[in-house]
This record gives sequence, C-alpha cells and structure tokens, in this order.
Amino acid sequence: MSSLADRPENAVVGHRAVHESAALHVTGAAMYTDDIAAQTAGVLTAWPVQSTSAHARVSIDVSGAYEVPGVVRVLTADDVPGLNDAGIRNDEPLFPSEAMFYGHALVWVLAETTEAARLGAERVKVEYDELPSLITVHDAIEAGSFMGTPRTVARGDAAAGLASSAHVFEGVTEFAGQEHFYLETHASFAVRDSEGQYFVQCSTQHPTETQDLVSHVLGIPANEVTVQCLRMGGGFGGKEMQPHGFAAIAALGAKLTGRPVRVRLNRTQDLTMTGKRHPFHISWKVGLDESGMLQALDAVLTADGGWSIDLSEPVLGRALCHIDNAYWIPNVHAYGRIAKTNKQSNTAYRGFGGPQGVFLIEDILGRIAPTLGIDPLELRRRNFYQPGQHTPYGQLVKDAERMPTIWDQLADEASIAQRRAEIDAFNAASPDVKRAISMTPIKFGISFNFAAFNQAGALVHVYKDGSVLVNHGGTEMGQGLHTKMLQIAATALGLELHQVRLAPTRTDKVPNTSATAASSGADLNGGAVKNACDQIRDRMAAVAGRLLGVDERDVRFGGGYVTALGTPGRLTFAEVAKAAYFQRVQLFAAGYYRTSGLHWNPETMQGSPFKYFAYGAAATEVEIDRFTGAYRILRVDIVHDVGDSLSPMLDIGQIEGAYVQGMGWLTLEDLRWDDTDGPHRGRLQTQSASTYKLPSFSEMPEEFTVRLFQNAREDGAVYGSKAVGEPPFMLAFSAREALRQAVAAFGPAGHSVDLASPATPESVYWAVETARAAQDAAEPAPALSTV
Repeated sequence: MSSLADRPENAVVGHRAVHESAALHVTGAAMYTDDIAAQTAGVLTAWPVQSTSAHARVSIDVSGAYEVPGVVRVLTADDVPGLNDAGIRNDEPLFPSEAMFYGHALVWVLAETTEAARLGAERVKVEYDELPSLITVHDAIEAGSFMGTPRTVARGDAAAGLASSAHVFEGVTEFAGQEHFYLETHASFAVRDSEGQYFVQCSTQHPTETQDLVSHVLGIPANEVTVQCLRMGGGFGGKEMQPHGFAAIAALGAKLTGRPVRVRLNRTQDLTMTGKRHPFHISWKVGLDESGMLQALDAVLTADGGWSIDLSEPVLGRALCHIDNAYWIPNVHAYGRIAKTNKQSNTAYRGFGGPQGVFLIEDILGRIAPTLGIDPLELRRRNFYQPGQHTPYGQLVKDAERMPTIWDQLADEASIAQRRAEIDAFNAASPDVKRAISMTPIKFGISFNFAAFNQAGALVHVYKDGSVLVNHGGTEMGQGLHTKMLQIAATALGLELHQVRLAPTRTDKVPNTSATAASSGADLNGGAVKNACDQIRDRMAAVAGRLLGVDERDVRFGGGYVTALGTPGRLTFAEVAKAAYFQRVQLFAAGYYRTSGLHWNPETMQGSPFKYFAYGAAATEVEIDRFTGAYRILRVDIVHDVGDSLSPMLDIGQIEGAYVQGMGWLTLEDLRWDDTDGPHRGRLQTQSASTYKLPSFSEMPEEFTVRLFQNAREDGAVYGSKAVGEPPFMLAFSAREALRQAVAAFGPAGHSVDLASPATPESVYWAVETARAAQDAAEPAPALSTV
C-alpha cells in the first residue's frame, strides 16, 4: 500500500463529475486558440503556399503576392534568424527547398485578412524540378527507402519454435492509417510584447516542445518564449509534434512585422499537410502446438513513416512491444523498420503504435482459428498470459490473472453463450443476412517509451481567502484531464470541487513539461498536483493544530473544513489559510512526480518500459447484408480496467469514444492517395468529410454497455487509478473480428476469411463473395436428372 494510492474518507475522486468546461462547450462560449486571435486588434493571417508535386526541387518567386492589396509579408527561408527546421531530427525544413510531398508548405503569406492571404498565396509562382517519388509502402520496400533505426524484439528461438510446431501458418497483414480529424484544426497565435518576448497561444499537446522549437527557429533562449494552451478541440496525438512548426510561423511573423500573427489551417489544409496514424505492412509466420497453444512468431513490421522521422521510431517501438497483446508466445523474433515515402509525415495517434502491434496477433488468430477447427474465443482465452510470465521484451506481466477474470465476467454479463446460440439459429434461417459476435482482449502498457518524459510538475496556490488555483503541465483536449486534476486537488486538500480552480497550461508556470500523451496525463500530472497539495496541507496542518490545540498529526481536512481527532471544534479551510498567511507560512508549492520502477534499453529492446498494464475485453455483435456488404453494429459490451477510477463518468466516456474511434479505423476510415503517374501523383484524394468516412450516429451500436472492472486499485499510481485514454481504442478489434465471423457464415465450415483493413462495406462485400464461392465449391454438384 502506498500513500500515493491511498484515498481519504469522503474523497472527491471516484465520484461522477461534470467536465469542467462542459457548460462552455455546449453553449459555444468555450474559447479556443483562434477565437482569441480573432478578438485581437491588428492580427495578421498566415496562409501556406502548398506544393503540387510529391517530390521536386523548387524555385519560388514571391513578388506577385505583394501585388495583392492587404498582403504585408511573405515568409521565406531567408527570414529565419535561427534554425530553419520544425522537426526533432533536423529533417523537417520549415521552408523547404525540396518539396517532399504533395501539399508541403513552401512559403507563407501574411495579410490583413484571410482572403487577402489566400489570394496572395495564389500569386506566388513555384517552378518544380521533378524528382522520383515513392507513394506506397510497397514502393518504399522495393526501392529500399528506409529511415531511422530498425529495432528487433526477440525471445527464445523463433526458427526452432516454428520448426517444432504442429501447425505453421504464414501470411501478410496490411492495414491503413487514420486521420485524426479533431474538430479544431491546427491553430497558433503569436504576439511579441514590448519587452521583445513572445507569447504563443497554441493548440498543442506538448507546450514545452512548442516552446523549444519556436526558440530554435527565432534563435533566442526558451525563457523569451511563453506557450499557453487554453484548451484543444481534440488532439488524439495529432497535436503532439506537428503544431510546433505552425507556432514557429506565427512567432516569426510576429517578429518580422511587429504585429500579432495567427495560423489556422482550414480542413483541407489540415488534411493535406499533417501526418496520420502509421500504416503497416507485416509479413509473418506463426507456429502452434496440437492444442492450439502459440509456440513461435516471426514477423517483419514495416511502418510507413512518410517523408520525415517525426515520432516514427517510438511508434514502431511500441508496436513491437504490443505484438503479443494478451497472449504468451514463448519464441518471438520481430524486426521493425520505417519506410520513407513522399507523403505527409506520419505521427502519434491514440495508441501510439500499440494498435498496429495488436492488429498483427489478432488478425493471425482470427485467420487461423477456422483452419485449426478451434472456436476463436476459446483460442484466444487459452493463450492468455499466466501469472509469472514475461513479455517478449522481458517485463513481468503484472496482474496477469485480471485478463481471464475480465474475459469471463464479460462473457457472463453479456450472455455470450446464449446469444451465440440465437445467432446460429438466425443464420440458419437467413441466407442473405448473417450475424456474428466476437470477443477480443487488450493488455496495454502505460508509460512513455522515452524515459525522460515520465515526469511532471505542478504549481498550486492557496490564497488568503481559502480559494485554490492549480497549474499543471498537462493539456486539456476534451478528455477531462483538467477535471481529474481538480478532483485530485480537492481530495488532497480536503475541499469541495467548487473551491478549486484550474489555470491554463503555460510554460512560464510549469516548465519542462512532457506531452499529454501515452495515456499518462492523469498519472503524471495527478501525481505532481497531489505532491504540491500534500506539501501545502502539511504546512496548514501545523497551523490548524496550534489553533485547535492538538498535535498536527491529529488534524483532518475534509469537505472544506479542518477538524481534529477527539475535539468538537472545527475551522473552515479559509480560516486556516488566513491564519497561515499571518503566521508567514508558505501557501504555494511546486509539485513534482516521476514514474518509478522503469528501466528500458532501446538498443536491445529489453527491460520494463511500463509502470503497469491496463486490461479490458469487448464483445461486439454485427449483422452483414450479402448484397451490399453493408453492416450494422448491433450491440457492444465492454469490461475495462481503469484501476480505482478518478472520475467514473469521464472514464466511461473515454472508453466509449475510444471504441468508436477504433471502430472507425478498422471498418470505415479509408485514406486514399493518387499513386498513378499522372500530374496529381501523391495527392491525398480523401480531403474532406465528404470523401473520408468518419463514424457518426448511424454507426453507433444500438446497445452499448460499459462496465468498469471493480476492486482494481493500482498501488503506486495516484489514488489507485489507471490510465484510460488509449487502451480501450483496441477493444474495437472485436468489431473487426465479428465482421470476419459474419462473413465466414456465408462460407463452408473451416473457411478462413482474409479481411481487408479498413473493412469497409466494399471490402466486406468482396469477402462475402469469396466465402460464397468457397461454399459453392464445397457443395457437391446436383445430380443430373434422367428422363
């Protein structure tokens, strides 16, 4: 039992709490980065000139832009006083001399209005000296175009394990990327003050890295740049690395013009300029024994990184660490590499490579179960990790017993056996519409792959009137992190929720912040907030002890009051705060938290990179129409482990949203690029919601039940909670596997379905046609009639 995980009586955490900005969201009063810019006098708008070639050396004439009324300045490479780069490896020129993808921003036009900036950009002349381009991951593999450092996760002897396996299968698994499609597109707004310092409002998940990059581009120290993130209209990883360049454009414009500058991408610009989830190409061999127990896996994972490295290496690393999902595989050899293509630079996305790794093993099990003649649910369950076993990278699978417990709880509560019997009866009587239900598990590691990011800070103020202001390094993108921080602070100080207020995230209050990513926002920042509050409470306890005439160890805080064991008197928190001030007791504190128990060698890909594992399982029932491939998600049941929930309503919302977003990736969202040799080679063809299908109300399951796994306290995490942001995303594999089984119902027994990803209605239709053809081939020809 650790003090970090202990909860006091009448804790504010653990109860349903309304999102701290809910009223502002639903009334439209919530302010976002570009709202602030729009209310600022004299602001200039920046507009990009985008490449119309996938790969070319460029020569640019900007003179025509200045002929457009309202154009003030065109930003080019010659204007950069510091480093002309927006990346972490100096491989992303902010103003490139070589266009690396169709849509690449070459220069930026600043103007008095958005329309003037747009017209000015149209007048910029670009000459292209075309170069060879690689659009698909197959192009890159064939050309040997790779970047970054390849990595290998290995345990045992995969070759020997395959050789001794009773059943060996091999194949290729490919799946596409995913567009973040946050409601708020990328936005930045920069002002240079009278002292020459820069204040940058930015929709960013990583304010410190935005600060660092702006300072590098401007050639000034970080203490001259303050970055604030008030809130984001969604992020999902897309605003972890990629906002920095846009913030730098705004700051550079402010430096050169002396005026405020805003950058806000419209939807088409955002789609064509920013990175997506990494698509993967995976070749594999797997071996199992006679009873269906996994024995060996040998795989080559190729991630499509796009044109620059971005976060592709840690994404690949996490994919390699999740190829096992919830299953024990004694012999593993997994080699990962990053393909360099002429597309947008792919980046972080919810799950950060984890879904790509999980995809491999779930696809394998779904494919081979019919061939083995083993029920796919049983094949999965019998291969679950057992207590005492380790992952292929050497980490003990802590709480391994939770996975079968959750699985069995879900099977019971969702009446899986009864419903499968009903589905069998339905399918037998329905030749043109088939149903299926499937279950899939998740075991997901929580912590950053990069050890230094596993730290956080906070700054908490208690004012003389007893009100509290909390600053922390995490960013709010709608996920409810700020609400959880308020609940943590109120719990630690013994207050009611309304007595605590949160300040916007900014780098001059909490420095050297980590990205709000890797599902670690609540763990890291919550630990730091609690640490700061504990310091203040301990100081106030000494004051209260003197006022109440008791030992400070007998002082208790709760409900906005301060009491003492064994005495009837009580004081308000405000009375103690005021007394502390007059006694010259410090009423503010800097809190700090670092995740303990981590050790990781990225060279050998061995160690314990995760603080703990989050577990969950989902059951999804679907219905498929033979003639169109259209399908419905009829029912979803989920049991998910979030430890002792900090805020149950928020956590359930996160689980629901993650599932739907995962379902979108696996079944709907189909990114397409022009890979012909025509004039638009490399152009993203799905540039809007009219061509890129997103989950909507019509795709929501008709029944959707989420249960939080109970009695799941996580020692060593703030108030015993666990992360919730990313793990449930992968529960959507149950939808894909249910579609696979529904397709199989059109074919003969033992038919293995190879289902494309995303499993769009078109893909499902062709899979059904293949299954029906197999059924026709398996049926004996009708006897010829005789006359």
